[in-house]
Amino acid sequence: MQTEPTLVMVPCFAGAPWQLNQLSHLQHRAMRTLRLPDDVADLETLANVIVDQVKDLECYVLVGDSYGAVASIAVATRQPKGLKGLVLSGGFAKNPITSPLLKTLAALAPFFPGPFYRQTTLRLHAAQLASSFDKEGEIPWSTARSRAFFIEQTPHKAYVNRVRSIETVDYTALLAKIDVPTLILTPEEDKLIGKEAAGILLNGIKGAQEVVMPRTGHMFRFSHPGAYSLEVSRFLQRVAL
Repeated sequence: MQTEPTLVMVPCFAGAPWQLNQLSHLQHRAMRTLRLPDDVADLETLANVIVDQVKDLECYVLVGDSYGAVASIAVATRQPKGLKGLVLSGGFAKNPITSPLLKTLAALAPFFPGPFYRQTTLRLHAAQLASSFDKEGEIPWSTARSRAFFIEQTPHKAYVNRVRSIETVDYTALLAKIDVPTLILTPEEDKLIGKEAAGILLNGIKGAQEVVMPRTGHMFRFSHPGAYSLEVSRFLQRVAL
């Protein structure tokens, strides 16, 4: 019989599986991850995919980063039997994009694949992911690294589908259905998501705990994997999971 829950890491907008070996403080835990499908354009369908990925587990904790956090919320609001905990980093319950520039970019993205996607869309996207702390990380990060990561991992079709999936999404009213211990991991500086998003999660999820990680930005899972995994480990100990 499974005693400790398996940690199921749900990817960010890029869609790539997590590098589990970088999560130094969780190496004694059972972990798994997945690649997001390229052809899914709504979050309820993506939630179905995640549910299918965990159907063999008696108990598990979803650890969702950014876009993976809202996908994890979509699963958690269903109150699945095996879900024992939730970690949401840089996450949101409704579309956080308010910038007119980014809204225009999102509207244009479907019509401009190829060089425009790689040279313009992903450059602007990477700039929004950046923070002034990225270079201080355990793994120094940069806009160039973010853009290269997306070029390698995220086909244009997948990018467009994920943009579409969050255009009108709003789980705010359903957050009260989440009935498991929840950690909200928030970077100190996040110009893409903003502080309001974490506040909505804290207000909506009963008993949610927030940890603000100092001197980190939206890409903190990539730049500070050790510190990130330490906070997840501490949370699991606090709630006896």
